[in-house]
Amino acid sequence: MADRPLVDVEWLAARLDDPGVRIADTRWYLGEPERGRAAFAAAHIAGAVYVDLERDLSAATGPGRHPLPRPSDFAATLGRFGVGPSTMLVAYDDRGGAVAARLWWMARNVGVDARILDGGLTSWLAAGHPTTDLAIEYPAVEPIDVPGSWRATVDRFGVASSIGSTQIVDARSGQRYRGEEEPIDPVAGHIPTAINAPYEENLTDGDRFKTMSELGQRFSDLGLDPAREVVAYCGSGVTACHDILALELAGFRDVKLYPGSWSDWSTSGGEVATGG
Repeated sequence: MADRPLVDVEWLAARLDDPGVRIADTRWYLGEPERGRAAFAAAHIAGAVYVDLERDLSAATGPGRHPLPRPSDFAATLGRFGVGPSTMLVAYDDRGGAVAARLWWMARNVGVDARILDGGLTSWLAAGHPTTDLAIEYPAVEPIDVPGSWRATVDRFGVASSIGSTQIVDARSGQRYRGEEEPIDPVAGHIPTAINAPYEENLTDGDRFKTMSELGQRFSDLGLDPAREVVAYCGSGVTACHDILALELAGFRDVKLYPGSWSDWSTSGGEVATGG
């Protein structure tokens, strides 16, 4: 990538008043759909708007639990938050970018200059920077021109046809990948030939992304070849975007998202593997 997709807290702290920067708080918690919005209302980085995974970054219907909206609908959402073609969008959460990466991937996919705050709210607070409970609304702008369909995605038929020839990466926990537990979807296990790369292992103990060399070593140890295509998935197409970002930081260039992910695969009769 031409521009590093991460910014640090000092960089953002110096740009809180920059009219060309929009900050998006994407905190969201599985099984507690209103908790993120409540946390935002209580305290957030000054100037941030709340972007909800289910309402703003997902369609009402489609394959999987968090289907991608149409690019045009997403462009309208960005316009409502005051994000235009010359805006830099900085996303954060409090889980090392687990949800922020979804917004990063979507915004970049439609041509917006999107970044992630490395370390998120955790690093912001650790550095002693303040938060606020004051909400802000930006004037809406005309939606940006976007492609008619999402780029760099693969549906379940494409994944099924590529088993054995394409590198497939599963960003879920090892327990869910191996089929030892499945708290959400109807079938436990993983897509055959998929390699388990839990998104949390892209991070340091401080919830910041590991260095390019550390990530490169991680994926090399998993047997991934940067010269070959990779398809990433997770439970519902959210944390897979975290693996996509980490793979690109490590030098991978041909990385695609399976948006429906396991929630689509496991409800559609796809072949299932278990174990390590």
